[in-house]
Amino acid sequence: MSQAVVLGGSVAGLLAARVLSQHFERVVVLERDELSGEWAGDPVADPREREVRRGVPQGRHAHGLLAAGLNVVEELFPGATDELVAAGVPSGDVLGNVRFCTNGFRLRQVAIGMTALSFSRPYLESYLRSKVFALPGVEVRCGVDIVGVDTDADATRVTGVFVQERGASRLEAVPADLVVDATGRGSRAPRWLADLGYERPREEQLHVDLAYVSRHYDVDPALLDGDIAIIIGPSAAAPRGGAVMLQESGRAVITLYGILGDHAPLDDAGYRAYARRLPLPYVADIVERSAPLDDAVKFRFPASVRHRYDEARRFPKGFAVVGDALCSFNPMYGQGMSVAGVEALRLGDAVARGGADGFDALRFFRDVRPVIDIPWQIATGGDATLPGVDGPRDVRSRLVNRYLDRLYAAAAHDEVVSMAFSRVTNLLDPPTALLRPAIATRVLGPGRRTRGNGSDREGDTVGIRHQAGRI
Repeated sequence: MSQAVVLGGSVAGLLAARVLSQHFERVVVLERDELSGEWAGDPVADPREREVRRGVPQGRHAHGLLAAGLNVVEELFPGATDELVAAGVPSGDVLGNVRFCTNGFRLRQVAIGMTALSFSRPYLESYLRSKVFALPGVEVRCGVDIVGVDTDADATRVTGVFVQERGASRLEAVPADLVVDATGRGSRAPRWLADLGYERPREEQLHVDLAYVSRHYDVDPALLDGDIAIIIGPSAAAPRGGAVMLQESGRAVITLYGILGDHAPLDDAGYRAYARRLPLPYVADIVERSAPLDDAVKFRFPASVRHRYDEARRFPKGFAVVGDALCSFNPMYGQGMSVAGVEALRLGDAVARGGADGFDALRFFRDVRPVIDIPWQIATGGDATLPGVDGPRDVRSRLVNRYLDRLYAAAAHDEVVSMAFSRVTNLLDPPTALLRPAIATRVLGPGRRTRGNGSDREGDTVGIRHQAGRI
């Protein structure tokens, strides 16, 4: 019987397990936390009682799926969008009902026919778990620690993993034809590879010292004027931001964030004062007019990290790495879950191509390289423009940023430019789409403003730097 083992039951692991269930007779998901397969589908459930698992400390904060990620969820679980909306998840148009602001600008809002959902991370995970746990041939084992990988005699193939149940004194070997590491930023795959005599993957890092500080609020949806989310992104002039996101509970999460030590305080007065110092008043207005439901909590993200497995010359058969274990993006760009979804589809393609015995890990890593390249360039390119971030400052970067400043201003009132930008930030089109003649002509036309101070709902100015502030 062919068997795949997935390490980690987060979003990346769940989507990988769903894909692998189409190609293996048995799929075993191994997870450290204790998880339930029940979907908390009650739309009025208190978000403070949601299961926020230890392995996802960012679970209390604002999250979102880009259009590309929601497309993957819908492909793997047909009808998911309708089911989530029916259960009470706020929904709208990804551009028409989501307010993006940064640099004092606001992106013009116009319906473009792509759905956006606004949910809590624990709620989405509980939904995905309920679907994956119910799949025939899928077994989920919780409360187990992953100790290491097992291999054949010459360490050319991974043949399983060693695990230890909580409270047990002995190790257990779990055999596998394919092991997929979806354990996130704490992945020990580089160390395992080194212990087996393989070269550790090269790392790319960009230090940002980001912190999220979040609270749940009882928010009147009317305060959002028809939007399901408001996002204010950081900029070179004001490297801090905030977001208001309606959730399935009928409440909202408000997240404030800043980089390089400019972090929001946890006390009520400090939190409110930080919100008032954002470049636009939308978030602060809602904070002042809404009742908090809990105390503020903090999550720190030191750096974006990319492990370059795609550059490896040797790699053991029967082993793959996905999700944050492969590349961990600055979360304010909202790319992680969506990229993990596309990686899961590529994983399925690789297994279909090689079968259980012929999976080519190196080819898989090279196949997902362009999947990672684009969001990595968006995130690190945007971060590199912020003061104090040690990113590229070459002539090419300056020229690109100068063009983008004009593009953001054009997108404030030009719905064609606004839609093109939204498709790029939702990972549906590559950034080069913004350089096409039809867009460049509109961007470089006379009279484009490159500085702004907010706008009405139609949008006079915009400054969305590389999707900065996207949750």
